Amino acid sequence: MADSKSCLVIGAGDATGGAVARRFAREGYVSCVTRRERHITQLEELAKSIRGDGGTAHAFGVDAREETEMVALIDKIEKDIAPIEVAVFNIGANVNFGITETTSRVYRKVWEMAAFAGFLMGREVARHMKERQSGTIIFTGATASMRGGPGYAAFAGAKFALRALAQSMARELGPMNIHVAHTVIDGMIDSTFIRENVPQVDQMREEDKILNPEHIAEQYWRLHKQPRTAWTHELDLRPWSEKW
Repeated sequence: MADSKSCLVIGAGDATGGAVARRFAREGYVSCVTRRERHITQLEELAKSIRGDGGTAHAFGVDAREETEMVALIDKIEKDIAPIEVAVFNIGANVNFGITETTSRVYRKVWEMAAFAGFLMGREVARHMKERQSGTIIFTGATASMRGGPGYAAFAGAKFALRALAQSMARELGPMNIHVAHTVIDGMIDSTFIRENVPQVDQMREEDKILNPEHIAEQYWRLHKQPRTAWTHELDLRPWSEKW
């Protein structure tokens, strides 16, 4: 359709990324979701569930760290599916290693996943958004975007870099009517990993002490719909109980 538009979610897992894809699909966006090829089965299930709810979705198994794959992915979506009006970078790469146990391979891999891949996505979608003079780009950050904790040298270094990227892009692209935002997700998110590894997760959910992915997604939607007279660049989200 001539008036169709897409929402690209890089790192669409079972929590925030999937919730964002579903939220935008409910508004008529074509949700284009990505993870690495080894997760394609779960990704296809997400796309299938979106289509089952009446939306439109496409799943892509790509490595967001690979420049050629990212360039090809975004060109394909723009050419064959729908213009990318919203792009969300949602790769986590959260690891914990003491500084003397952090190998160069770990540090480099975390940086590639959480920072370099964000640059690739941001650069490529900006090429197309600049031509249209419109769009929204959201980068998902974390507590580590703001402060480095013990054992998080690699993760914090990457997340600091992603935050700096978002700031630079916001200043450069804002005058072109492109809204760039960075979110600080401060706290545990109700995800499969947390449910399998945190025994008290049910109680936390009952007491609203854990981030609900659907509620995060709602805030992403609101960021996108903000008028440019009152844009938010950085939004922090946390449960009421989080110590900050």
